[in-house]
Amino acid sequence: MGDNSGTTSSANRPAAATSADEDLLLKKFFAEVSEVERDNEVNRILSCFKLNAFEYLNLPFDSSVDEVKRQYRKLSLLVHPDKCKHPQSKEAFGALAKAQQLLLDPQEREYLLNQVTAAKDELRSKRKKKLKKDTASKLKSLVDEGKYEQEFERSEEFQQQLKLKVRELLTDQEWRRRKMQMRISEEEGRLKKDEEETKEQWKRKREHEEQWEGTREKRVSSWRDFMKGGKKVKKGELRPPKLKTEDPNKSYVQRPVKRG
Repeated sequence: MGDNSGTTSSANRPAAATSADEDLLLKKFFAEVSEVERDNEVNRILSCFKLNAFEYLNLPFDSSVDEVKRQYRKLSLLVHPDKCKHPQSKEAFGALAKAQQLLLDPQEREYLLNQVTAAKDELRSKRKKKLKKDTASKLKSLVDEGKYEQEFERSEEFQQQLKLKVRELLTDQEWRRRKMQMRISEEEGRLKKDEEETKEQWKRKREHEEQWEGTREKRVSSWRDFMKGGKKVKKGELRPPKLKTEDPNKSYVQRPVKRG
């Protein structure tokens, strides 16, 4: 039992030592970093393309999650407002934190990588069309069984093209997203307006019904009075004089006929 415990403890020492060595190395690195280098890093971060989190962390598109975490730790210490005197260090520090958050989010990361894949496909298609016109390059590509293309995609030229193409696709997707959001907002506004108008109509209808119900007794009373004796004479109102009729069989009032 004692031997096994001792063996386990020894096995754990290299990992702990490695972590401690990395921390020591990192502290030594930052001790040697000048203020100019910190300022340059802040300026680099603030000039990055806002829709590409990989650019903020200065990482290639195939970086792993662990690489993202390590790079964030390194750069965030470099531009931390407590260590960096640049007036926009806080803004750069926040941009790095947001970039890491996006790259650690499975959905956001997948979205970015999908744009990278689409960009690669476009560049490869464009290159194939170019190779059709270049017989020597095409033959070399066939002879190397794809190694020629793989080597090209690792080149700085291709990586720069890829970076620009990803920017283009991300910009296009963001523009579409904003237009869709604008349409959704407009539709929501229209529906809200219709809902408010409907509520106002129902409100007016209820008020009218309440007013109508409130005068019900008065209307019923007036009708009863009318049925009993006809229209009542208001106080102070004079009735017109009744004229006698010459013909007792007539039911209407007729003015007297002058005799010659």
